[in-house]
Amino acid sequence: MIRIGVGYDVHPLVEGRPLILGGVHVEYAKGLMGHSDADVLTHAIMDALLGATALGTIGQHFPDKDPRYRNAASLKLLEKTVALIHEAGFKVINVDANVVVDAPRLDPYVELMCATLAEPLQVTPDRVSVKPRTKEGFPPEGTGQAVSAQAVVLVESA
Repeated sequence: MIRIGVGYDVHPLVEGRPLILGGVHVEYAKGLMGHSDADVLTHAIMDALLGATALGTIGQHFPDKDPRYRNAASLKLLEKTVALIHEAGFKVINVDANVVVDAPRLDPYVELMCATLAEPLQVTPDRVSVKPRTKEGFPPEGTGQAVSAQAVVLVESA
């Protein structure tokens, strides 16, 4: 059996935080606001995995009121999410994701993002696609106010 999941996340850009996308530190003057490291790309993938396997939401598994997840590395949360889908009898086949932001330019980071995400997903990097997208100046991503990400995943019963 195969299943498809779709995920989405958005966080505002703020001063004083590092910008982490796909588990990779991206050089930029602003970072994403959130309880964890606010990695929208990883969160969108987690959302898609939980949706594909009908295992609930990120907020149910990693509530933002829980101090254990304060400033947590989203890659660690992705590892836990993959463990949950394995317990449910599924494995990841591939991930296709968009990251929507006009600045900074993400092209130099894409290959590293794919490789970094592949490890906790337990797939090879050629099964992870990350595509930077711009909003051509339209808010909020295009005006430096936010970053969003969408992901589609394919899972199959193990």
